[in-house]
Amino acid sequence: MPSRYNQPRFSDPTGDYLDVSWEMFGELCRALALKVAREHRPDLVVGIARAGVIPGAIVASMLRLDFHSMKISRRGDDNSIRERPEVLDAAPRVAAGRRVLLVDEITTSGETLRLGLAAVRDVGPAEVRTATCFVRPRGYKPDYFALETGSTVIFPWDRKIFQDRQFVVNPRYESVLDE
Repeated sequence: MPSRYNQPRFSDPTGDYLDVSWEMFGELCRALALKVAREHRPDLVVGIARAGVIPGAIVASMLRLDFHSMKISRRGDDNSIRERPEVLDAAPRVAAGRRVLLVDEITTSGETLRLGLAAVRDVGPAEVRTATCFVRPRGYKPDYFALETGSTVIFPWDRKIFQDRQFVVNPRYESVLDE
């Protein structure tokens, strides 16, 4: 029986947005895990916080691997947006000498993944490969991805945000989400 959380109300006649349900996201993670398992034998998965830890943890669980995270963000301590991402937490030391899969939720320019790759390589892994759920056409391509889209992706955890002591539709998506 479908829940109300799985059936978003959505009106985007332009096709500029892709509203991703939790079910779709789970299937994309499954597809990503299958692609990785067919070509690579990682020893551990490192998710890039914040949002990359979600697919990273799911893929790690599906592949029965240890999961670790590192933080790379464009947001400052005051939540202001920086022009370029910065590594805020170092790569996990347990990556040394191991085959690592570095995961983020989406990649466009590749800046975040490149920073993550450099940080992981600094701890001396045996090998490191990259994976994301979504990639942009003509953007940076990770080693593995589940879906290529030019649409703005609305992730299930980003549809609503906590504001003024309640969950409200994320202001970025008010014009396309009919809630």
